[in-house]
Amino acid sequence: MNANQVTALRELLSSTDWMGQTRKFARVLRSSAKDDLLLFGTPEEEPWHLAAHLDDESRYVPALKPTLVRWAPPPGAPAHLAVGLDRLKATRKGEALFVVAEETAPPHLLERVEDARRTGAVILTLGGGDRELEGLAHEALVVQPSGLVSFDAAQHLVSAAAGDLSKNTLRDRLARFLDLVAGPALPD
Repeated sequence: MNANQVTALRELLSSTDWMGQTRKFARVLRSSAKDDLLLFGTPEEEPWHLAAHLDDESRYVPALKPTLVRWAPPPGAPAHLAVGLDRLKATRKGEALFVVAEETAPPHLLERVEDARRTGAVILTLGGGDRELEGLAHEALVVQPSGLVSFDAAQHLVSAAAGDLSKNTLRDRLARFLDLVAGPALPD
């Protein structure tokens, strides 16, 4: 899904409750990761795509730079792909654990999330309606399997909304105003 498709989807959903829920979740996501944002999926589905989009948005909001935590990183993996479960054991207050699980979370995932919550991490979940996982979360965004939005689209909406929150500062509004007044740059 490219930026134009995400924009079109946001416009289509603007009259629904989805955009309000997404913006609220994005605000909590942005404000929760004071020290580190840990992104964690299931053993079967690691949230690579969401990690890439959050990394893009971190240009505007440094707190959105994710650390992808993997269940079993292969030996010799590059540093950004070699973060394993030991990182969850080191979770502390001031960090956020963002769990992405479309299906019911396996018990060993729930145990790790519960441990991170006990250490003081803020738990956020994007999921398909797993009550146990939602119960551990400080903030949850539920994607109904038969709802308006697919799980993949929800990930795009969350990352875009998280980045949008920072693009409406006074400086950004002033820059857009100056661009509007000055007009397009002329080629040399």
